[in-house]
Amino acid sequence: MPDKTKDIARSIISDIVAKLMQRLEQKTAEAIRGALDKSRRTNRPRQRDIDWPRTITANLRHYQPDHKTVVPEKLVGFMRRQRRLVDLDEVTLCVDQSGSMASSVIYASIFAAVMASLPVVRTKLVCFDTAIVDLTEELSDPVEVLFGVQLGGGTDINQAVAYCAERIERPTKAHFVLITDLYEGGNGKELLQRLAALVRSGVNVVVLLALTDQGRPGYDPSMAGSVAAIGIPVFACTPDHFPDMMAAALRREDIGAWAAGADIKLVRADAETPNAAE
Repeated sequence: MPDKTKDIARSIISDIVAKLMQRLEQKTAEAIRGALDKSRRTNRPRQRDIDWPRTITANLRHYQPDHKTVVPEKLVGFMRRQRRLVDLDEVTLCVDQSGSMASSVIYASIFAAVMASLPVVRTKLVCFDTAIVDLTEELSDPVEVLFGVQLGGGTDINQAVAYCAERIERPTKAHFVLITDLYEGGNGKELLQRLAALVRSGVNVVVLLALTDQGRPGYDPSMAGSVAAIGIPVFACTPDHFPDMMAAALRREDIGAWAAGADIKLVRADAETPNAAE
């Protein structure tokens, strides 16, 4: 692409990305930070964190008969969880960059950039075909991320999972999101073994399937069934569902229950291959 054309494209993409990130960041921040710590209370809550029943009860003696209302002199509300740097969750987005994955790669890249701007998580972005491109250092510039993704080539999911697994520092604080159509061109048996090992080590693993241009999932049903048999949630997730899905994952909630609530169908485990990862 000529430099002048590239500059124009960067300008257009930068504008689009900025608008999309603004929407996603707000929704993501609300979803991830929105969980209140109801076991801890404060007398200086934010307005949206006020526990009104307890606040009213605590201020009944300040009832004003003339105005028929309670004047709250003391607020009671919930505190929000404050995480130290050492307590941050670690999120790795591992994205298949084969040609059929174009729309998924772009949205995942933008979402990763949004995640990287949030102080409650550490985010890594790894894209792959038969080669691996670690874009973690580019997450501060979503335009660079988008231009850095070169779609095409074959697929070696196993190799990419191995790369990511080696860089997970604390498994019990880690979330691994694999975005792929699961058409493995590498070692499928070894891939299942690696995913199973991640689950056993305490990593929260989720597999998001590729979406076609029509918004339908496109994937290898046999491999998807084998991955589901390990106990890993496998489903297609539109960009609109990314924030809520990640919020549920970070809280280590039942992803199956979340998917059901969002009217998203999980891939069923292949009953014939429950031991494929052993």
